[in-house]
Amino acid sequence: MRLLASFLLLLCLTLSCNVRQSSHSEESLSSDTIRYAQGFTVHRFDDYTAVEVRDPWDSTRLLQRYLLIDRDRPVPGNLPKGTVVQVPAQNIVVYTSVHAAIIEQLGETERIIGVCEPRYMDTPSIQEGLKAGRIADMGEATAPNVELMIDKGAELVIVSPFQNSGYGPVEKLGIPILEGADYMESSPLGRTEWIRFYGMLFGKEALADSIFRNTEKNYLDLKRLITADTFRPTVISEKKFGASWFMPAGESYIANMYADAGADYVFKDLPGAGSTPLAFETVLDRAIHADMWLIKYNQSKDMTYGDLRAEYTPYENFDAFKNRRIYSCNTGLVPYYEEFPLHPDYLLKDLIWVFHPELLPGYTPRYYRKMQD
Repeated sequence: MRLLASFLLLLCLTLSCNVRQSSHSEESLSSDTIRYAQGFTVHRFDDYTAVEVRDPWDSTRLLQRYLLIDRDRPVPGNLPKGTVVQVPAQNIVVYTSVHAAIIEQLGETERIIGVCEPRYMDTPSIQEGLKAGRIADMGEATAPNVELMIDKGAELVIVSPFQNSGYGPVEKLGIPILEGADYMESSPLGRTEWIRFYGMLFGKEALADSIFRNTEKNYLDLKRLITADTFRPTVISEKKFGASWFMPAGESYIANMYADAGADYVFKDLPGAGSTPLAFETVLDRAIHADMWLIKYNQSKDMTYGDLRAEYTPYENFDAFKNRRIYSCNTGLVPYYEEFPLHPDYLLKDLIWVFHPELLPGYTPRYYRKMQD
C-alpha cells in the first residue's frame, strides 16, 4: 500500500511537472512583447514564426501575414495562409533608403542585390556596392526593372506600402514582397521598434533589440528634459508642394515628436497618422501667428529667406517668416531620412534645441539650422 502511494505521488509530481513545462512552452509561443509598435505582432511556433502586419489605413484589416521559415529546414506542411519568407533572407531588393539604412545597421548589406532610385540612397555601403557592381540599379520604385530582378535571382523585395496601390508586374513574379509599414506608426519609438521585425529576417534579433533599447533609453532621457511647466511655442511644419501643403496629421510621429520636444503643434487636431493635404489659405488662416516654422527640403545648398520668398511670395505673411524664426533641414546634405526612423533620439535632440536651446547649452544640431537671410 505504501509502495502504491509512493508510486501515485511520483506519478502526480511527474504529471504536474509536465503540465508546467507545457504551460511554459505555450507561453513562449505567444506573441512577443511589443512595447510601442502598433503595426505588427509576432507569434512563434515550433517550425516557423508568423509576423502579422496590420493595414495602417484600416486597423481591423490584416495587410500581410509573413511566415518566416529557416532556409536550412524543409518547409513545414499545413502552414496557415501567408507569405513564406526563408530566413536568413538573402538576394534582397530594397525600394527605400530607410530600409537600406536599417539593413546596414544590422550589418547585412551584403545580402542586398538591388535598390530602386539609388540617387536617394545615401547609405555609404549601398553607394559602395553600386560603384563596385555588387548592387544593381533596379530603376524607379513605381516601375522597377523586373527582368533584372529575375536575372539577379531576387528572393525578397522590401517596400513601403501606400494606400490602395499595388506593385505591378513584381507581384506576378512569385517573389515575396515585404510591406514595411513602419512609417505609419504614430509613436517615434514605435517606428524604431520595427527593427526587431527586420532583425528576425537575418537572425539578428539580439542586435536589433540592443539597438532598439539603446535608442529607447536615449529618447526617454531627452524627453524628461521637458516638464509640465515648460513653455510650449506654437509650431507649423513643412511647406507647399504643388497646389497643396501636406501637413503632418495629429497622430503622426512628427506631431508626437513636437509634443515630446516641448512645442504646441498648431495642427495637432488633424485626424490620422499620415499627412493631410491642405490649401495654403487654410494653413495661413490658422498658423499665421505660429511662433516657429520647421521646413525640410532637398537641395544642393541651404535655402535662405530670399529663396523661400522667391519660391512663393505669400510665405512672407507668416509671423515666423517676419520674425526670422524658421528652422530648416536640407535632406540633400544631411542623412535625415536614413537615420531618424532608427534614431528618433537624434531628431528629438535637434527639436529640443530648436524650441528650448537653453536646455542643451553648447549643442551642435545634427539636422536643423536656423534659416539665414
